[in-house]
Amino acid sequence: MPGVNPAIFHDLQARVDEDTAVRDELKDIIQALEKQNRNVSFVLSRAHSTPVGQLPDILDAAKEPIADVFATVGKLSHAASKMPYYKFNNMWSRQMQGAVESLLLWGWLGGYKYQGGGVKCGDLLTIQDLGDILHIPVNLKDRDEFHLSLEEYLQSLISLVEELTRLARNAVTLGDYERPLLINQFVKDLHAGFQMLNLKNDSLRRRSDGLKYRVKDVEDVVYDLSLRNLVPKKAEQAQ
Repeated sequence: MPGVNPAIFHDLQARVDEDTAVRDELKDIIQALEKQNRNVSFVLSRAHSTPVGQLPDILDAAKEPIADVFATVGKLSHAASKMPYYKFNNMWSRQMQGAVESLLLWGWLGGYKYQGGGVKCGDLLTIQDLGDILHIPVNLKDRDEFHLSLEEYLQSLISLVEELTRLARNAVTLGDYERPLLINQFVKDLHAGFQMLNLKNDSLRRRSDGLKYRVKDVEDVVYDLSLRNLVPKKAEQAQ
């Protein structure tokens, strides 16, 4: 006699339970990563109110929270690798982007190459640098597993420009007239790079279109410094 075999639903329930267990495991890790991102952001935000000569203090303070981020991303990668990437990646994309944003700022402040002593600002961590730092693959196309996506990296670059725009203004209030010049050239270079891209993602394209306003904001800061004859002489000669 034809009918529906109950075993079909037992199998479906087993699959649902498996997905639920993976989601619960991922949720705990993602919540931990979100908290650690806030800790790193809190430490690095002190750069807005700290003279450049005291940046090593910030980088020293950031070592532990950044190490926590490294460890948690490793846990996330291990847990997420149990299931297809594109089935669950929307769960952690925002938190991964937050981690990358902080690491990009940390790298720009000199943290990636910091070994104690002075710091050199202005470095840009590539997507491959971030993959090496976090020990995860990047922009995978040939297999469906956890990785840092190109979109996450590009979105984080735009956030970095927004953060550096604030830093340019705040540096002036600290009497630091060289950092705005460095930021000015850096954001112009990034803006030029984005103009070379043919972006298909609507959100990413809209945000990248706004970079021209951030470039103008930093140019206004430098222009005001020039009017007040506050541009350092060596910077004038370099230009």
